[in-house]
Formats: sequence, structure tokens, C-alpha cells
Amino acid sequence: MIEPEDCKTMAEVRAGVDEIDRGLAALIGTRFAFMDAAARIKPERAQVRDEARKGQVIANARANAESCGWPSEAAAAVWDALVEASIAYEFDRFDGRGV
Repeated sequence: MIEPEDCKTMAEVRAGVDEIDRGLAALIGTRFAFMDAAARIKPERAQVRDEARKGQVIANARANAESCGWPSEAAAAVWDALVEASIAYEFDRFDGRGV
């Protein structure tokens, strides 16, 4: 993959973005597999939503973004949406486990 600073055309920029997005999709898929595990492990449905953990995850995302040089506010917004989608997914998996 070409480095961002070496891009000379929008086609190169778009190819780089598309490659990054494929990698992100794979990583998010693995993250959702951990939500499968959480739904399997948690004994009670009320444990699926954990606001303290959500806050910790978003704080970690902010710190990670800052250390990588991108805006922490953007990271917080992305991770808020990701965590909410993960919670909804985990509820579905929990409810479908037949316990």
C-alpha cells in the first residue's frame, strides 16, 4: 500500500482508504466475535449494558486516537456508535442463546 504522504492522485488516496477499510472491517468482525463470547459468558441479560465499561472503552479510544495523531472527539463519536452497535448485537445474541 502506498503511504498517504506519497499519494499523487485521488485514485491512490481512494485505493489506500479502501484497503484500510477492508482491514478495519476484519478487525471489527473480530470485535463482534468477542461480543458473541460476552453474550455466552454473561449470566444475566442486565449485564449486557455496562455504562461504566462503555465509558472506559470510549476513554481508551480517545487516548489511543491522541497517541496516533487523530482527533479524540472523532474517536469518541466513532466508538460511541461502535459500542452501541455492539451492545445491540450482544442483546440479540444473548436473547437467542436459549437459556
